[in-house]
Amino acid sequence: DMISRISPSSAEYTIGITYIDYLVSLPWNKKTEDILDLARAERILNENHYGLSAIKERVLEHLAVKVLMMSKKARILIVDDEEIARKNLVHVLTKEEYDVIAVADGEGALKELETSEFDVVLTDLRMAGIDGMDLLDRIRVRYPETRVVMVTGFATVPSAIEAMRKGAFHYIAKPFKLDEVREVIRRALESKAVRANTKGSVLCFAGPPGTGKTSLGRSIARALGRKFTRLALGGMKDEADIRGHRRTYVGAKPGRVIEEIRRVESSNPVIMLDELDKIGRDFKGDPASALLEVLDPEQNRAFTDHYLDAPFDLSSVMFILTANVLDTVPAPLRDRMEVITFSGYTQEEKEHIASRFLCPKQIREKGLSTDLVAFTDDAIAKIIQEYTREAGIRNLERKIAAICRKIAKASVESRGAMQPVRITSEAVEHYLGKRKYHFEVIEEQDRIGVATGLVRTETGGDIIFVEAANMKGSKDLIITGSLGDVMRESAQAALSYIRSNAGEFGIADDFFERHDIHIHVPSGAIQKDGPSAGITILVALASLLTRRPARRDIAMTGEITLTGRVLPVGGIREKILAARRAKVRTVIVPARNRDDVEELDGNVKNDIEIRLVDTAMDVVKAVLI
Repeated sequence: DMISRISPSSAEYTIGITYIDYLVSLPWNKKTEDILDLARAERILNENHYGLSAIKERVLEHLAVKVLMMSKKARILIVDDEEIARKNLVHVLTKEEYDVIAVADGEGALKELETSEFDVVLTDLRMAGIDGMDLLDRIRVRYPETRVVMVTGFATVPSAIEAMRKGAFHYIAKPFKLDEVREVIRRALESKAVRANTKGSVLCFAGPPGTGKTSLGRSIARALGRKFTRLALGGMKDEADIRGHRRTYVGAKPGRVIEEIRRVESSNPVIMLDELDKIGRDFKGDPASALLEVLDPEQNRAFTDHYLDAPFDLSSVMFILTANVLDTVPAPLRDRMEVITFSGYTQEEKEHIASRFLCPKQIREKGLSTDLVAFTDDAIAKIIQEYTREAGIRNLERKIAAICRKIAKASVESRGAMQPVRITSEAVEHYLGKRKYHFEVIEEQDRIGVATGLVRTETGGDIIFVEAANMKGSKDLIITGSLGDVMRESAQAALSYIRSNAGEFGIADDFFERHDIHIHVPSGAIQKDGPSAGITILVALASLLTRRPARRDIAMTGEITLTGRVLPVGGIREKILAARRAKVRTVIVPARNRDDVEELDGNVKNDIEIRLVDTAMDVVKAVLI
């Protein structure tokens, strides 16, 4: 009515029409039906991704819960002091395949409700003791999800109004038609099922780049039969990108979440929020905090976008977030997500993925055919070991693509007269040049004052070398290599431990009076921090001061205390994978990480010995020659 009185040439008219059009085009109650077939879902997940068993298991669990919710028999409680009415209702509703229990009064109903859960309660209005209205009041307070239907032979308009105002689902007057009772119960169960099934999931895939986080999100949507959409959070620094602009602004528009739901035309899609750890913030607001309402299942039932200015139910959306590291994600946001860690692939898994997925894909994409080009297993292993060093498979795919491009060029130059090409390990060197990476640990000699450590980085695990040297001076400790505060404190603690136990190490008491000690971690341009290098620094110092070489083929990780205890650290799987990539034979891990070690797959622990240690002396005895 208001718009009809505004001139079509005015700005308000356009704003109003655009807003109404937006409201009408939103999928308020439009949902895609979930495909509840576990075998099909498992097949789809396995088709596109090898390994990642924990993540696939989580998706199948989500589906299994849905299947059980859909197949569960509805439970109905009948409360009536007339025995004939009770028997009739029990007979009719049992034939409808409901689980039905009948009681004669309100006290009996409350006892039943305390011991088990009911979906619908059909109660008489007038009963001795606790009557229907009292029972309705108590059920609404204690069991808000249970639907209450009032049935009475003394139906009046005031009692019907009071019952509905107090939260009754429906009001039926006796004598009633059985079809009416069936229809009311069906509608009550539908409204409850919608509430029960709408609760979405919020998963967070955390792990190094190139491990398949985004592509697995697409596969999950396919497996569930839902629409899929992706929002890039990287660099987003305006809160209005999430919540939208108020309509008073020129060029106002809704937030990205509502915008994407409108675009996919479904209110229960799978929405992937990519690169959560790279979200920005400035004077326009904090988008990470704006996500709190979007992702909280308790709040997003009535998410209010500033442009929409009406509550929209996001509770049936499945949110999947991805991040490389969670350290920069605010704690309240982490608390709303179920974090699933992607820790990188083993050598065997990479070989399988390359031969089964990457090579055929790149051969097709470069205009070649699998009849013309074939990669041998040795060639794939050589690319992985000598031309890439990563937790994921992105660079591996690039190297395979580079070989295919060179073959495509040769094919064009030969004008289609090219013979089939078999890529062997020798051919890899011809196409990609000399190897880029060496097995640093295997190819180096054991030295005094140099120890091998394991660290976790944004790109998975890696090995570092800690070097220690001493020179004449006056008790100074010099620390270099772009080390953060925590790592510097580890160095101080390691030196203090050795000084306080100089006798056990066979070091002269006055040694420290006459010498400076320098600790250095190479790759000085890269920032390094964290407690994991504590025992590595200790071993480098112990090796230097006792003049005993440290074994380079033993890598270690663990935090050190002043009393020589070895404390647990994170990222055990990533670190062991890094040790395998560097051809390390033995890994030393804190004994308190025993559970993390036992959870590792068999193929992660292949060809590597894992030693659990409790004290710093155990480490020194194991590593120093």
